[in-house]
Amino acid sequence: MSIEINTALVSLLAFALLSNIPLGYLRMGSPKYSVRWFVYIHLSVPFIIGLRITSHISWQIIPFSIALAVAGQMIGSRLYRRRRL
Repeated sequence: MSIEINTALVSLLAFALLSNIPLGYLRMGSPKYSVRWFVYIHLSVPFIIGLRITSHISWQIIPFSIALAVAGQMIGSRLYRRRRL
């Protein structure tokens, strides 16, 4: 099983990470478990799914895109906390 590295795959993974950095930042400024908090966590998911499907990228990439989305949320939340100190 080989995974071909191409620009669509790199673009998808970069989008998963980079789009979640500002969303993680915004999430930290909203009340926990509010509608905005929920939206900031999940807003990028339909776009990531759409990019994966339209680019014909295998479902095997899903765990990597989820991990990068979570990493982006964590980076954004740390930036928020660092700025607030």
